Amino acid sequence: MRLKVIKYVKKWVKVTFYPFFDAWEQRKLKDIADFSKGNGYSKSDLVEDGYPVILYGRLYTKYETVIESVDTFAELKEKSVISKGNEVIVPASGESAEDIARASVVEFAGIILGSDLNIVRTNNELDPTFLALTISNGSQQRKMSKRAQGKSVVHLHNSDLKEINLLVPKIEEQKGIRSLFKQLDNLITLHQRKLKKPN
Repeated sequence: MRLKVIKYVKKWVKVTFYPFFDAWEQRKLKDIADFSKGNGYSKSDLVEDGYPVILYGRLYTKYETVIESVDTFAELKEKSVISKGNEVIVPASGESAEDIARASVVEFAGIILGSDLNIVRTNNELDPTFLALTISNGSQQRKMSKRAQGKSVVHLHNSDLKEINLLVPKIEEQKGIRSLFKQLDNLITLHQRKLKKPN
């Protein structure tokens, strides 16, 4: 399986990135995104049927780079924060600095975004999935972990996110990277299903 994945990655890198390979530009996140916070929901608000809601714990227990469906619900409250689609969410609290520096894209509009979520809305220079991948992996993830504050519970604020320096390629290359990771996710899922099938 590993050899198949490596061959697949090599092919995709060659096809996807050959037209690009331009220098990546360093940008501060606050210059290419807007920031807000989720509001008013916790585990105790969950019900069997209602409006779809995302709580910060999902990013630890059921992590996905792109959240395409939601299976938790709550009754709609006043002053709820509702997704417009393609928001990047980052937990504001967690048990460890390593856990807290992860991000997911909320793909669809109409989903309640609960308490303890930092919400980042990118502009047209920054692809949301590219941002989520950047926050959750490599040097950016380590830098964000260092910014997390606290002992038994650590916190990461929008003010910390704003100061993150990103290396950003042109938007076309960001979309190519997004496409590559989506294809890899699909390939991994396919092989996991094959492994689970009884012989």
